[in-house]
Parts: sequence; C-alpha cells; structure tokens
Amino acid sequence: MMNQPVLWDELTWEQLTALREQGMNLVILPVGATEQHGLHLPVGVDTFSAIAVAHGVSAQTGIPVLPALPYGCSLGHSKKWAGTVSLRPETLATLVLEIAEWVYSAGFSRLLLLNGHVTNWAPLRCGLENVRHTYPDLRIALRSLWEISPRIHEFYHQDAANFHANCAETSVMLALRPDLVQMDKAMDEPDRSASCFFAYTVNHESVHGAVGSPSKGDRAFGEQILQLCIDELSTQLKKALTEGTPLEELPPPAMH
Repeated sequence: MMNQPVLWDELTWEQLTALREQGMNLVILPVGATEQHGLHLPVGVDTFSAIAVAHGVSAQTGIPVLPALPYGCSLGHSKKWAGTVSLRPETLATLVLEIAEWVYSAGFSRLLLLNGHVTNWAPLRCGLENVRHTYPDLRIALRSLWEISPRIHEFYHQDAANFHANCAETSVMLALRPDLVQMDKAMDEPDRSASCFFAYTVNHESVHGAVGSPSKGDRAFGEQILQLCIDELSTQLKKALTEGTPLEELPPPAMH
C-alpha cells in the first residue's frame, strides 16, 4: 500500500511538534507559477508539477510538505496572453525569507525549495542567500525539477533548451491532469532564443506561447519523468536528513 504524503497544512501544531521531536528536521516548500502555457496547457502547470513531486517524495520519506507557492517570477511571459500572474523577483525572495523564519521557529532546521518554474531560480537563490545569512543554523537547498539528475535534465531539454509547454511539460500534465490538456491545440515552435545574445520576453520569441514539440507529448513519458524525479530526489533527501557540513564530515585527525 502506498504511503500518504505528510502535509503541513493538514496537521495540528501538536502533530507538527511530535514530528519534529521524533527526529524529522527537514521541510519541503514547492514553488510553482501561474502563467500562460500556450494554447493547450493550463496556467498552473509549474505548480501542479512541483506539488506532485513534493508529495511523491513525502510519501516515500515522511518529509513534511508546506503549502505550495502558486505564484512565481513570471515577468518574462509579458501581458500579451491572459492568465499570467507574476511576483517581482524581490517579492519572491522576501517570501522565502519570511517563510523560513517560521519554519525555523517551529524547530525544523533544514529546508528544501523545490522549484517548478525556470525564472524562479534567481529570486529563490537570492532568498536562499538571505536565509542562510539570517539563520546560520538553518540549512537550505534549492532544486529545480529538471536539475534533480542529469537524465531528468535531458528529458526536459530534449526538444528545446529554453523549454516551455514543450514535450516534457505536456507529457507531465498528461500524466497528472489529462482533463486539462487540449492536445488538439498543441502548437510546435522552435526555440528561437537559442542563437540570441540578449534575453527576450516570451512574446518576442513565441507566436503562441509555447516552445518545443508539445505535439509529441505522451502520458507514459510524463509518468516516467515524474517517477524519476520522485525516486531520485527521495534518495538524495534521505542522505540530506543527516548531512553534516563539509568540515563536520572530515575524518578525525590521525593520532601521533
């Protein structure tokens, strides 16, 4: 029987305290986005995928998952297409710091920011810098779904380096919420940013808001991506639960 994920917002304060006192010291914060994903996908793709992986990992490891942030830094999607709701990068960085304050005050000493949207990375990294400076005893990590392992990275990028609503994301949504995918509207577009020197917003790169080959989306491929993300990250986090600093893990000096 599959274990259920441990969800922060479904527990009482007493249950969270007991979890901590039993030795659980790590918490996962999924961070998604609300932004256009072409003609064929809903605007919640990045949030759906981050939550799915976080919950899958929690079911395997018992690590609690905070309520997801459904808004990210999506300024690059412009206001051309309806649906995008974006935070400024400094706002997202501040949210990370303020959430970390309360995770730390609850007695949890390790925090993973699990990112589902490409341009969240820089604001989340800024948030990470502020957290480890403000709370030196709180260990914090940042991982994007496509960075969990080299193989996963390859899956996400196989049809576009600057992927968005591509084959991988379409496949993941076919696995998670096929009812929200309109495959008859999937429009393939090349990665026009690949040869550019400057950074452009999506409305200057894509006609319909997607990049890559979403028409090749496949549910089985999406299930493979999700399961690999969950299995790989679970393995990494089981080690991270007891990881010491590099100096703490040095072998003891030889006795003379």
